Amino acid sequence: MTKKWFRIGMVSVFLFSLALRFWGLERFNTLVFDEVYFAKFGNNYLTRTPFFNAHPPLSQYMIGIGIWIGSHIPFWHDTVNGLTGSLRSPWTYRWFNAFTGSFIPLVVAAIAYQLSYRRSFALLAGLFTACDGIFLVESRYALSNIYIVIFGLLGHWFLLLALDNQNRRRSFWLVFAGIAFGASVGTKWNGLWFLSGAYLIWIAAWVIHLIHYFPNSKLFFASSSLKGAGGRRQEAEGRGQGAEGRGQGAEDRGQGAGGRGQEVEVSTYPLSSQTPLQNLTQLNIFHMLFYLGIIPALIYSIIWIPHLQLDKTYGFIAVHQQILKFHLQLGGNSPNVHPYCAAWYKWPLMTRPMAYYYQTAKSITEPLPVMGPPLPAGAGQVIYDVHAMGNPFLWWFGVAAMLFLVGMLVSQPVIIWVKEKRFSVPATLSVDTWIALYLVINYAANLLPWVKVTRCVFIYHYMCAVVFVFFAIAWFVDQCLRSYYQQLRALGVTISFIILVAFIFWMPVFLGLPLSPNGYKLRMWFNSWI
Repeated sequence: MTKKWFRIGMVSVFLFSLALRFWGLERFNTLVFDEVYFAKFGNNYLTRTPFFNAHPPLSQYMIGIGIWIGSHIPFWHDTVNGLTGSLRSPWTYRWFNAFTGSFIPLVVAAIAYQLSYRRSFALLAGLFTACDGIFLVESRYALSNIYIVIFGLLGHWFLLLALDNQNRRRSFWLVFAGIAFGASVGTKWNGLWFLSGAYLIWIAAWVIHLIHYFPNSKLFFASSSLKGAGGRRQEAEGRGQGAEGRGQGAEDRGQGAGGRGQEVEVSTYPLSSQTPLQNLTQLNIFHMLFYLGIIPALIYSIIWIPHLQLDKTYGFIAVHQQILKFHLQLGGNSPNVHPYCAAWYKWPLMTRPMAYYYQTAKSITEPLPVMGPPLPAGAGQVIYDVHAMGNPFLWWFGVAAMLFLVGMLVSQPVIIWVKEKRFSVPATLSVDTWIALYLVINYAANLLPWVKVTRCVFIYHYMCAVVFVFFAIAWFVDQCLRSYYQQLRALGVTISFIILVAFIFWMPVFLGLPLSPNGYKLRMWFNSWI
């Protein structure tokens, strides 16, 4: 893919995301789901009204900034309500989230490109992210989760840029990485898992490095090497490595300089044999503790200052004690606590999404009430439903791709065990192995901490983890489309087509478009979705 077409593709993805997020943004002149908290809190900062906040305040600052800017724009004020505590148009407390959420597919694409230097992988990752439902829904309302995700992803992108540079430029990007990670935690505490993912991939890189360089070890290949500075792989002892590390022997397939040759059976393009992840061991403990420890903690502390100046009931330590107490009192993962409680193991297969808004009307022309219960069952001929659910096939295919990456990682030492009768790791790690390691570790870092959480949790808590699922399916499809095998190319096209069609099919429940009762039931495939 040429640079020109890549740029055209990314601009198209951004405009597509932007249009969907702003289309009919004022459709419901009310507070949708947790807008009853976050939109009010954002307005409270503008009116200087003290209140207790059960989360770090950054997302409410952002919503408040959006309200202030939106209130000074002399457009889009056709409908107003006083539900935030002031007379506001729904557009004013939603537009900033819509604008911010439009950039998430671009940040995902930037990370994918930085991981692999492959434009096709980056474009697919951005496109698939733009075709997800829960990210679209969360971006269209004054909610907080998109800020956790975008700041966490920016932290990872800046970290990859730092690994791709040296000296002052590296320090520059590491500072920005620390700021972004701190901002993610300053939105909600689970933003910390993005930072933990960065630490875990760094630890994994050092473990691999020590395995290969541990002196007098008889368990591992003595000739193996992991190069920093550019990460150029060596064809050690005739084990020439192909593009993406799939070449299986220089005796049979002579590979290009520095391991950049390609395995004919797999790819039709010469691919880069480098990734910034190969430079992780150039970061020492000081880099991690200062740039990704002290700086995030400092940013997190600074974020609290405006809130603590507004509400002086609790100090910095006391407010955290109150927040923890609040979440511990929310009860267990049971429908008795909340009908949409969904434990972590229900998220990957999306067995329990949730309705953010549900109203019925007798006709499309009938105005919806600002607040109020729906019509009695059977009386409404038009259903307006905003469902916080992902693109089902994107999520299901993505989980399968993530499992494929796990199998790819596990199979490498297993194959060596079978052949060599001893445990080991490959002599060199290919770009795709690094990508798999990065995606699997970050997915686990953002999902597994929820295993021990006993309070009621919901499908939107999965957003920080599922974004790495989008990377996984984009990587898999990219590999298929690059293959010489027609069947694999057809598989990649089919998967992409199904994801796009599914997004269009479920779009009415993402955007809250009017549906007939039959049209609504057609999209609720399982009773647990309702």
